[in-house]
Amino acid sequence: MNSAGRIRREKMTVNPKPAATVVLMDDMSRIYLTKRPVTMKFLSGYYVFPGGTVDKDDYIQECEFSLNEKRDVSFDHAFYVAAARELFEEVGILLCVNNEGSAVRMNEETEITYRRQLINREISFVSMLKKEGLYLNINALTYFGHLTSPKKSPIRFDTRFFLAQLPKDQSPKPDLYEIEKAFWFYPDEALSAFQSGKISLAAPTVLALKTIKNYVNGSLLMMPEIQR
Repeated sequence: MNSAGRIRREKMTVNPKPAATVVLMDDMSRIYLTKRPVTMKFLSGYYVFPGGTVDKDDYIQECEFSLNEKRDVSFDHAFYVAAARELFEEVGILLCVNNEGSAVRMNEETEITYRRQLINREISFVSMLKKEGLYLNINALTYFGHLTSPKKSPIRFDTRFFLAQLPKDQSPKPDLYEIEKAFWFYPDEALSAFQSGKISLAAPTVLALKTIKNYVNGSLLMMPEIQR
């Protein structure tokens, strides 16, 4: 291949978009998987964890709208914000506290309104926190891994994975536009369903499930790095 051809090939490589994914776990160590509608262009019909790309509005001053700043400092604070925002947008779980550090929840009408505004990008997550006098509880999100899509992929993501415990007195309420259906699975149960062809899972989801399964069985919570 001549130099011009190599340059064209390099230009064709898609830069990965920063993204965040949240594995939501209940007090029975089950995890929450959502099925993407078949109308979706990307991973249609696949079971995935709540998550999505990091928005420009997720890049905020670290201390201004968050409390309990015990986090991984090797990557931007915006990944934590995006993880919490996506979890609230997609399934209505709010990882926030008031200025005294106590857990909070919204009434149903307020929650529905904010979720719709966030999905339509009519408001930022930070603006919602400011209006409601809330703070993102960073300690509710435990970082456990990082994956980047292969260079040959037409759609690429630079994804950070987080584990979040289901807050007391909250339950998931999937957004019907982005989610066809959703289920609580034990990690090994989800992996068995995938292996038997009952559900479709992308490779990063499988790796995350294996990591969570090992964690539940006593291993460290850390996804292995994959070189691509």
